[in-house]
Amino acid sequence: MKLFEDKIFYQKLFQLTIPIAFQSLMLAMVAAADAFMLGRLEQNAMSAVSLATQIQFMQNMILFSTVTAAGILGAQYWGKKDEKTINEIFGITLKISGAASILFFIGCVFFPRYLMLIFTNEEVLIEIGIQYLKIAGWSYLLTGISQTYLVIMKVSEHASMTAKISSGAVIINIVLNAVFIFGLLGMPSMGVKGAALATLIARVVELIWAIWASGRPGYIPLNWKAIFHRNKLLKKDYAKCFWPLLGANLLWGTGFTSYSAFMGHMGTDAAAANSVCAVIRDLICCLNSGLASGGGILVGNQLGAGDLKKGKLYGDRLVILAFLCGGISSVFMFLLTPVVLNFVKMTPQATSYLFQMMLVMSVYIIGRAVNTILINGIFSAGGDTLFDVYSLAVTMWGFAVPLAAIGTFWLHWPVWVVYACTCLDEVGKIPWVIIHYRKYKWVRDLTRENGALRNE
Repeated sequence: MKLFEDKIFYQKLFQLTIPIAFQSLMLAMVAAADAFMLGRLEQNAMSAVSLATQIQFMQNMILFSTVTAAGILGAQYWGKKDEKTINEIFGITLKISGAASILFFIGCVFFPRYLMLIFTNEEVLIEIGIQYLKIAGWSYLLTGISQTYLVIMKVSEHASMTAKISSGAVIINIVLNAVFIFGLLGMPSMGVKGAALATLIARVVELIWAIWASGRPGYIPLNWKAIFHRNKLLKKDYAKCFWPLLGANLLWGTGFTSYSAFMGHMGTDAAAANSVCAVIRDLICCLNSGLASGGGILVGNQLGAGDLKKGKLYGDRLVILAFLCGGISSVFMFLLTPVVLNFVKMTPQATSYLFQMMLVMSVYIIGRAVNTILINGIFSAGGDTLFDVYSLAVTMWGFAVPLAAIGTFWLHWPVWVVYACTCLDEVGKIPWVIIHYRKYKWVRDLTRENGALRNE
């Protein structure tokens, strides 16, 4: 296979990947802005907000399952040019993501202390986290709706618009962060409350913009009848994608949340170092996410159009790109380490922890890139979503989480050793992922004929 000769493939991949990767980068920039601005204000404020946002991280795992299921089916039906079915997928997704958003809103606004106790027993961090969640929780009410609109735009070849919307919201968030946190332009200094308020305003703007954009010519607007329409066959197909995705994301999300909880229980310095490292990891993983989403849409389009051979060919190319992306990310993480250490203001002990974590992350990032692109991109494109559940159950919950828990609460291992345990799952499952890829179970057309769906 001559990797770089197909100009049409790379043109389409570029058109999808760059906007999606940029969107992911801008979203990660919000967390980075919160961490670095609050870190300049006070180390505990940065640590507390990082722990508090793990609640949103859990919400995002559910939302990611809903919008990914919509993306899988939407990409394949877009390959068939069946817009009516895509609108029905729109309605199904909106119901589920809206319900999840209401649940997390109630938890954050009315029961924030109980949620913070999951992640830390440090009273100073709990109190700061409560201040953040009571305001930011209102933004969680809107996130599920806006993300549903954005995923429909992505699968219908409007990825550039989703990037504009997300980027605009992020810029507003970052600017308002500075204004509210530090008290610029005559505003009072609000600290963590300012960071939460900035997030809420940005989410309001994002939702209004997404609804407006979807009504433009050439887009797929929401047909409100689709929310109440019951299509048994389509709901069954959606469920086959959604439930394994939800299981995998909850396993992965609770695992990652437990990692943060372990660091939180190892002291404020460990929590602070982990907070910064998490932000850097998310920034560097943006290209991986872009390739997974963009590549998955391309593969899904071909599978839905019935061209299974070309879908398989596109998958083979993405595997090679996954390893290239992982290698580049690893080198970049290593080179970025001294820059981050000089920029962030932390205690000497926290700085030492951060240095050790960044070195471990330089190895971990290779596995993260390969697994993200193959599992979330290629496998998902063909509806092969159950494999992720098995792999997480074995590698994360069978090895990484138990080892990190034992090291934290019983054997009292050094912070960097516990952190390394939390990174075992991604690196360890690379061979398993490649073996599964070569079975080509993901090469499937998930669509149904229009008449079959309409008769339901």
